[in-house]
Amino acid sequence: MSTSLADVATLLREARDVTLLGHVNPDADAIGGALALGLALRARGADVRVSFAEPAELPESLRILDAEGLVVPPAELPESEPLLVAVDTPAVERLGVLGERVAATKRAGGSVLVIDHHPSNTEYGTHNVIDVEAEASVVLVLRILDELGHELDANIARCLYAGLLTDTSGFRRAGGDTHRMAARLVEAGVDANVVSYELMDAHPFAWLPMLANVLSGARLESDGAQGMGLVHAVVTREAASTVRFEEVESVIDVVRATSEAEVAIVLKETEPRTASQCWTVSLRAKSAIDVSAVAKACGGGGHRLAAGCTIDGTADEALDVLRKALADAPRL
Repeated sequence: MSTSLADVATLLREARDVTLLGHVNPDADAIGGALALGLALRARGADVRVSFAEPAELPESLRILDAEGLVVPPAELPESEPLLVAVDTPAVERLGVLGERVAATKRAGGSVLVIDHHPSNTEYGTHNVIDVEAEASVVLVLRILDELGHELDANIARCLYAGLLTDTSGFRRAGGDTHRMAARLVEAGVDANVVSYELMDAHPFAWLPMLANVLSGARLESDGAQGMGLVHAVVTREAASTVRFEEVESVIDVVRATSEAEVAIVLKETEPRTASQCWTVSLRAKSAIDVSAVAKACGGGGHRLAAGCTIDGTADEALDVLRKALADAPRL
């Protein structure tokens, strides 16, 4: 059950020491939401830090959001804090090794605030602000800031805008309220052109040969995804070795543009969890298949049109698992 915004505002007004966490491999929604709330709480007099379990550093494309240096590595976090906030993180496991802090905070009598929009959220906080209809977690952060009566400045607005931009695929999946929110953030000082370029368009030259290599192996299965078309591509560790994390993550946005396919899949090779290969999987659907059900069947989660999971085995074995899950996935 979601905690009322009034109760959350009371909790935050009294906060004097806060750690805000994003999920592993954080995106702009997780980091943007954590930083926006962290900036507001620091302005209100609290000691604040923002962190995540991995990778070791904030992705380069997201560094424009941390204008005031709130992000710290896990090793620099205090032993405990009276208030722990998890943003855009549906389950404790998605916090990686920092998930241990949730139970530790509760044992010490502290509070855990969870702010999220994923349908799979397990409500693991002592306070939970969950809205699966919200198009990004930053939408909920802005509601909290409004309840606090905290005025937006350019830095806070930039963090919120980044989360909106990326979680709606450049506002392609945004409703009217979200567009109005974006306009409000621009009026608060966001340079939309700069943020859009840095987060969605800017890539080093090495991205081009990597992309050419990966796309040369892309395959279209016209009868896949319940006859609506499946396109998939594979990013091996060797192919990814020349580029940043951001470039690897961007491949799905190219592959999903295939007009003949309802569903797009990109397998990204990662450190093996066992003796076999291991793949993190990005799933995207246009409008007709619930890929969150596919991801959930494979131990992951996400949204109906954008989800992910991790699968062990060869690329062909992983694709077979995904094909079977797609065959049983509910239609929208």
